[in-house]
Amino acid sequence: MLNDLKQIRIDDYDYPLPDERISKFPLPQRDQSKLLCLKKDTLSEHHFCDLPSLLPREAMLVFNDTKVIHARLLFRKDTGAVIEVFCLEPRDMDVAETFAQDRRCSWTCFIGNNKKWKSGPLTLNVALGAAGTTTLTATRREAEGNAWVVDFEWTGGASFAEVIEAAGVIPLPPYLHREAQASDAERYQTVYAHYEGSVAAPTAGLHFTPEVIESVRACGIKTEYITLHVGAGTFKPVSTDTIGEHEMHVEPVHVSADNLKHLVGHAGKPLVAVGTTTVRTLESLYWFGVQLQDNPELDTMHVRQWDPYQLEAGIGYETAYTNILQWMKRHGTDTLHGNTQLMIAPGYSYRVVDGLVTNFHQPKSTLLLLVSALIGDRWKDVYRYALDHDFRFLSYGDSCLFMP
Repeated sequence: MLNDLKQIRIDDYDYPLPDERISKFPLPQRDQSKLLCLKKDTLSEHHFCDLPSLLPREAMLVFNDTKVIHARLLFRKDTGAVIEVFCLEPRDMDVAETFAQDRRCSWTCFIGNNKKWKSGPLTLNVALGAAGTTTLTATRREAEGNAWVVDFEWTGGASFAEVIEAAGVIPLPPYLHREAQASDAERYQTVYAHYEGSVAAPTAGLHFTPEVIESVRACGIKTEYITLHVGAGTFKPVSTDTIGEHEMHVEPVHVSADNLKHLVGHAGKPLVAVGTTTVRTLESLYWFGVQLQDNPELDTMHVRQWDPYQLEAGIGYETAYTNILQWMKRHGTDTLHGNTQLMIAPGYSYRVVDGLVTNFHQPKSTLLLLVSALIGDRWKDVYRYALDHDFRFLSYGDSCLFMP
């Protein structure tokens, strides 16, 4: 099966997307965006605030509570040249430890206008409000592929979280073709964002308001929050002819023992993921639990791109997640820190997720492959309907609810 899957042609997941259909700005009210619902074989059009009435009773809605960081740091040289240092992921510590540092840390970064950075460090004066000011120094080290290792240093005792919040800019998706505005600091962030670490928003969650979440709970639908920090690779197009030649990006996953216990307790009832990042987290956890079934002494969670198509999946997700809980107990930890490179494509069999709230994705993207794995070729009907009925596309656009 794996060989057949690797031969899937990405051109089969293309569709015409005029630039004017890409929403450059969000609507004034988050929950007034349009929602296209596919239940079984029936398509219906709604507003996002209608979501609670469309979800199955006794469902659980699972969110990704990652928070987008101000990852774009703009350094201006004496010559006037601007060099952008785009923080991708910490080097030597996990995200939480890195943001807590008060003197120095290292990141893997993209560097824009790199040819203008001849040698030596870059400096940036940072106003920290009541905490005063500091000077952030960036020193470029070795290259890693198309990225670089950059060491940051500063004084004054502020955490790196405070420094980057004050010094950086929200990293909007490149396809918006505009600079971030002050309003993006709020609107390119979910209302439930909590744990800093993403360089892109889990955009399906941008439609939620506190009122919609409260309405969901009032309908008897449970809510759960897990964390996957979204990397810049989410925007990486599939540039190869077949998906077997495409290398998926790696993203860090953080899940608590309480998360897993709640999910185990919900087994047998509908589970709806908010966003593709939540899907990848929930399904990746399953495959880690499968690995533990055969090898309980694994040191870390790492789910590779093609694992689901090579491992024996003879257990339910309740058992898989229980395996992880037992592993966490043996390791004396309440939080699982792992990473995933999972690719979900047509031919994948979902083990945890029953439904999905998501936005409209770019043509020829791995996200569109994930959607097709859930609803099959019906994605073509959904996207054709959306194009014909003035739906807005991509990060600041409208959304879908899929309940196959």
